[in-house]
Amino acid sequence: MTWIVYILECADTSLYTGITNDLARRLEVHRTGRGAKYTKHRCPLRVRYTEYQRTKGAALAREAAIKSLARSEKLALIAAQPTPRLHG
Repeated sequence: MTWIVYILECADTSLYTGITNDLARRLEVHRTGRGAKYTKHRCPLRVRYTEYQRTKGAALAREAAIKSLARSEKLALIAAQPTPRLHG
């Protein structure tokens, strides 16, 4: 199973990082206010970054690494991959 590490840009321009194995389903959950406490009132606008990992453990480790980055570093990561792609 492929795991996806993603960064969302919220309506307040903040960035949220998470993982999932079904990005479309997870985005729908975020958009309905049931995805995460952080995004519930920030209304995620769009996916800004995706990265694929082979295991849940690898995805969790990468999520933690991204969350520890400064905002400027996250924006640099996003700039390196401007258009998120889904592989199906």
